[in-house]
Amino acid sequence: MGAIVAGVLLRFVVALEPVWWLAWLAPALLLVLAYTASGRSWRVLTLAAALIAVSGNVVYFLRVIPAPVVVLILAGQSLLWMFVVAESRRAVRRWRAPWTALVYPVLWVAVDTLMAVLLPDGNWASLAYSQADVLPIMQTASLFGVAGVLFLLALVPSAIATAFVLGRNTKGVVAMLASTAGLLAAAVTFGISRLETPPPAAPVTRFGLAAIDDPIGLEAKAPYLNAIRAAYDQQIAGLAAEGARVVLLPEKIAVASPADAAAWQAHLADQAKAHGVWLNAGMAVQTPGGIVNDAWLFTPNGELDASYRKQFMAPPERGYVAGHEYTLREVEGARYGIAICKDMHFATLGRAYGQRQAAVMMVPAWDFGLDRWLGARMTAVRGIENGYLVVRAAREGLLTVTDARGRILGEQGSGPLPGQRLRVDAPVPPPVATLYTQVGNVLGWACVAIAALVIWRTRVAEGPAK
Repeated sequence: MGAIVAGVLLRFVVALEPVWWLAWLAPALLLVLAYTASGRSWRVLTLAAALIAVSGNVVYFLRVIPAPVVVLILAGQSLLWMFVVAESRRAVRRWRAPWTALVYPVLWVAVDTLMAVLLPDGNWASLAYSQADVLPIMQTASLFGVAGVLFLLALVPSAIATAFVLGRNTKGVVAMLASTAGLLAAAVTFGISRLETPPPAAPVTRFGLAAIDDPIGLEAKAPYLNAIRAAYDQQIAGLAAEGARVVLLPEKIAVASPADAAAWQAHLADQAKAHGVWLNAGMAVQTPGGIVNDAWLFTPNGELDASYRKQFMAPPERGYVAGHEYTLREVEGARYGIAICKDMHFATLGRAYGQRQAAVMMVPAWDFGLDRWLGARMTAVRGIENGYLVVRAAREGLLTVTDARGRILGEQGSGPLPGQRLRVDAPVPPPVATLYTQVGNVLGWACVAIAALVIWRTRVAEGPAK
């Protein structure tokens, strides 16, 4: 029964739109069960709880990934939970010391760091993103990236479980709990201070975002295509009439042949010129070398100023030709970077733009409906990490503008024809490099090294694990 309860609670933690406060408590129940169970029963209950938890996303996975791969993903996620809990249990039961409360967060941060660089989808499932709307906590990302947030998030349930197993009379347990509370309080205090510190005075830019969920494929008939294109024209005109200076459309508003892409490019250039706006739109083009996923930036004079190519592909885009260049331009007196959807799920790319002093990131996107909150918030976290404004327009997702602290300045769900639009006035201060922008994921890689040392030590220490 305990495994079922733990699994159901964790199901709300690993969900696509998680219950943030459960992420601080639910793992503690699983850890207590695993630490106190004897024999092999702890393995069964841990694996059962993990399977119950991760299976909550199976409907979403089946929408974007073949069923056999979904099975592998669910098995892999369950085994990751099994690994982290097993190694934490080994350390706590072998040494029976308060400091072993650090093992669980160190292991999770180490795993998260390795996933981010080794897996094609990176650390997409990181528990740190469950706190994306808890801004005082998320400001830690400006110091240590998601590794800092994840460390805090895992430390609290680990401290609770370790104290429960060792007993409050064990020497050092009270100090361990006090230290955990102190570290959490320090993080919250820093976060509140950062949120309350006013940004430098800056000119305000009016942004316009529009999205139409209806897709345009290579075989789209002219009446269908023309209706969607006309709707985008109306959205651009409406936003321009409302005073928008920068207009962002979604990723891949059409998949086109080279000839049709040229026609789209000319049409969008005319729209930018006719309304005197900067216009950024996503377009997929079937070239002889494969399909490319580009974002075009047009000036108010109707000139194509930049073309950015997506670097990280979503599961349905396996086989697309990836880009490798970073694109930045001066727009309305500020330095703008361009990325496309999944690119911003990768902290390395977000930091690269921070290092290049981007003040604003324009992100055309296409989500899968169920993951709209997660896609928008993962992208917003890149802004917190690196101190820039994020403007993201997603089909089957959210139109979102977030500032350098992760505050939502405007948000609107997308929709089918005639689509949805959002207008947001946002100050665009000059970029100020965060500690994370300057040093990168130092904490994450330190945890990788410490985790390796702990795992080795638990196997060579004298005496069997209890």
